[in-house]
Amino acid sequence: MPINITLVVVLGVLYGAGFYLLMQRSLMRVLLGIVLVGHGANLFLQAAGGPAGSPAKAGTAIGAVSDPLPQAMALTAIVITFAVTVLLLALAYRASVLLDDDEVQDDVEDRRIREAPESEDEPASVISLREEQR
Repeated sequence: MPINITLVVVLGVLYGAGFYLLMQRSLMRVLLGIVLVGHGANLFLQAAGGPAGSPAKAGTAIGAVSDPLPQAMALTAIVITFAVTVLLLALAYRASVLLDDDEVQDDVEDRRIREAPESEDEPASVISLREEQR
């Protein structure tokens, strides 16, 4: 049984929405993005495993036996996604307790570079990029 177009669309939506949420500044949105990408990975691994087959027992043809590797990989992906989710939940909780906000702040070094005076030897692309940021 080949992969149908509905499954491809669902995978695309899961990955697209997940990566969009990963690029946000709110830790809760990043957490939801990790969860969506994890679910997309699990669905992809199950789809890559092909159709269900017979259990392995004596006398069963090689082609009729289902491959257990995609199922084992999906189980591993579930555990990893759960661990990352718990870590991000703890991080978001700690940020909300300490900062009363879950938004990721700018890095101090990035701010220093953005506010640095322009030098004569900078390429034109860097100068125009600085002007756009102001």
